[in-house]
Amino acid sequence: MSRSIQHRTIQRRTFLGTAAALTVAAAIGTAPPAGATTRVSTAFELPGDRTYPEGIAADPRTGELYVGSYTTGAVYRATAGRRTAEVFLPAGTDGRDTANGLKADRAGRLWVTDSTSGVDVYDLRTRTLLARFDVPGDAPRFVNDLAITADGSAYLTDSVREVIYRVTPADLARAASHGGRSTLTTAYDLSGVVAPHPSGTFTLNGIVASDRFLLTVDMTGGALYRVDLATGDVRQVVLSGGDLVNGDGLELVGDTLWAALNKTNTITRWRLSADGTAARLERSVTDAALQIPTTLVRRNGRTLVVRSQFDKGGPMGPGTPETPFTVAWVHGI
Repeated sequence: MSRSIQHRTIQRRTFLGTAAALTVAAAIGTAPPAGATTRVSTAFELPGDRTYPEGIAADPRTGELYVGSYTTGAVYRATAGRRTAEVFLPAGTDGRDTANGLKADRAGRLWVTDSTSGVDVYDLRTRTLLARFDVPGDAPRFVNDLAITADGSAYLTDSVREVIYRVTPADLARAASHGGRSTLTTAYDLSGVVAPHPSGTFTLNGIVASDRFLLTVDMTGGALYRVDLATGDVRQVVLSGGDLVNGDGLELVGDTLWAALNKTNTITRWRLSADGTAARLERSVTDAALQIPTTLVRRNGRTLVVRSQFDKGGPMGPGTPETPFTVAWVHGI
């Protein structure tokens, strides 16, 4: 699809809200003791005065962190011993001027979603673009976040079309051997399940995977949906103690789910039932210091959170951001 001005305007106007030890020195630490007060501090800084970060990914092999810029498409890498992340992929690389969800897989690849077109897949060692998967058709779209399952398949949410796309390892290999270009395939259509919502608002956003199911959040309705990977069955997860309105990035470790609620500067922690059909709110932390949290990743007993500042001159409102932009770590959640 062409990156039309109309689509860019729509996405910026309607946006309301992603086993190796972490080796980034600024983020290393032990888990806080039970009952400890929640604290928000800076893990590392990001270069640039218009960065507006959105997605974050940890390399499962090295623990190095990758952060994408929603406004430029740049990708940054945080490495051990450095307080400021380095530019890994410059702004505009391969024609991409926005970077939403990021995920690094165990095969040494970095997946970078472009909300306007699809997803790019890079070799982490060489920084080479291996393949690009485009959204089919010309209808509006907003490719948002992604998760990777144990078999190496990537699943991506579309906040406008209310579908989940899939790229299998075979799809990737085929695209890489045929010019590096292919089309995304819809794996699951949730449009008949997601609750009605006002025109112009987004629905599906963050997504995570277990070995049996996917979980994705409806950021407008506040619901969580479970997709069975074996049967394709889609059901709404029963939430107790709260909801997920403004839900953005998700993180799943075992039976614990973390969620970033962007507009309210909130991080929540949920306990999932064994089959993933129910979740109970265990803790909720709201702090202006989170600066519109969009995505998060859990490492070494800490939750690292992207502070997007989208409400300060970004896609959520006018103003001037505080610089440098940063990624925070949060104790106690």
